[in-house]
Amino acid sequence: MPFSELLRSTVFLTAGGATVLAVVAVLGAQRDQNETILLVGALWWIATTWIGLNLGGPERSAEGMRGPLAAARTVQPGAHGVSLSSPGRIAFARLWPILVAVLVAGGIGLVFPEVAVIGSGFALLVALAWRNRESAVLAIELRDGVRFLVEPGSAFKPVKLIRSPGFTTY
Repeated sequence: MPFSELLRSTVFLTAGGATVLAVVAVLGAQRDQNETILLVGALWWIATTWIGLNLGGPERSAEGMRGPLAAARTVQPGAHGVSLSSPGRIAFARLWPILVAVLVAGGIGLVFPEVAVIGSGFALLVALAWRNRESAVLAIELRDGVRFLVEPGSAFKPVKLIRSPGFTTY
């Protein structure tokens, strides 16, 4: 799976999770007729938006991608030892903790809307902070004429990348 696609999927999944949790929070606050939750939630969402926008600038995104891209192992075309797994399996193996966190926060948020408010703010912050990472990776791929692929692995270990030549096959 191309690394840039995993980054894009992460941002979309996290932003979607933020949206779902915000809806759960609003519905829970409306059910409880508690405007305070919504007022505090709105302030929290504004704060996390500001933080996420500041953390997700192009310079910080490029800096955040420097380590994983530099550690990528290089392979030649047709090289053996490169495990090709379906992109869906790799994405699920890497992103399932986000799904679980959204489901747990949403489930608890049905009873306690405050949990959904907090969870949606954190998810919003992460989505905004990571929004430019895909562009940073694509710029390096275009500049160097390479493609960074994700090796199959656990979501609880750092991502390992494969640096393959060109944009032709992956």
